[in-house]
Amino acid sequence: MILVFDLDFDFRLILTLILGQILIFKSDVNRTEQGVRSTSMTANQNSPTGTTFAVKVHPRAKKNAITGKVGDSLKLSLTAPPADGKANAACIDFFAKLLNLPRSSVTIAAGHASRNKVIRVSGLSAEELRQRLQF
Repeated sequence: MILVFDLDFDFRLILTLILGQILIFKSDVNRTEQGVRSTSMTANQNSPTGTTFAVKVHPRAKKNAITGKVGDSLKLSLTAPPADGKANAACIDFFAKLLNLPRSSVTIAAGHASRNKVIRVSGLSAEELRQRLQF
């Protein structure tokens, strides 16, 4: 079997993929930088059981921190691995400490097995939550 490659086509494809990745990476960096400045604009919803907001979790990160915003979700980096519920526990601990609330006031309302989660905070209004999440 003889394989024939069109080098011009392969080179253009590779170059396009590389340039596309660079552009995607650059736009992600810009969004992250903008997100850090505008975390107070995260969509919060008051419900009878508390205030909810969306989070996208990045497990196995270098440090625990809110690193930006993805759409209406906060981007949360956690050092915990996503196995055995460790990342979920770390997420709850992180927000309990950040918001200065007891751990029992912070729960994961949806997304226990997903990177996209909905966090419910009882005892705070949406406005109080926005104020505490500001940098």
